[in-house]
Amino acid sequence: MVRYTALIVAVAALSLPAAAYANGDPASDYLLGQSVFLPFNTKIDSGVVKRLSAVISEADKVGFKIKVAVIGTPYDLGTAFSLYRKPQRYAEFLGLELSFVYRDRLLVVMPNGFGYSVKGEPVPRFSSVLKRLPEPGRDATKEVTAATTAVRRLAAVDGHRIVLPKGGGSEARDRITIAAAATAGIALIAALILYRRGRRPTPEA
Repeated sequence: MVRYTALIVAVAALSLPAAAYANGDPASDYLLGQSVFLPFNTKIDSGVVKRLSAVISEADKVGFKIKVAVIGTPYDLGTAFSLYRKPQRYAEFLGLELSFVYRDRLLVVMPNGFGYSVKGEPVPRFSSVLKRLPEPGRDATKEVTAATTAVRRLAAVDGHRIVLPKGGGSEARDRITIAAAATAGIALIAALILYRRGRRPTPEA
């Protein structure tokens, strides 16, 4: 029975990216159970990704909960491709899509800049900080690095200094944590994808 359940979970996990691309914009499904959305078909330095995840985790610990969507190409937006290179518009659109489950901070990173929203609403005080950051550019690793910087700057505006822990724990512990989080989130994501199919707002051109 345990092996059968594990097989079902594994199949569900493998099918999630394909389901997300077939059902609107991928980030809106993926971020239901994860804190970061990254382009699926792009090489990104793993150390840079770990650093972003660590910053988000530390931000959560100090009360600055945030999710991040890194968008590299129009393909990453699925049916919302018309919002490519419109990071603020997409941050509001994506925030609204997630708001029935997630009603906190959202950062969007695109090659030409950043977007920020809370429950799909813009927050000028934070958006003005992002406007002062340089454009990330089309390299996905640089986009993730820019996302890390942006999260720390946003947290600072709210009075939080994000300091990354040194040493960061063992690799084995990291793998266990990731596996546990993935397993716990799979069932939730699958159920919520089905629920949300009839509730999507239409992206404006």
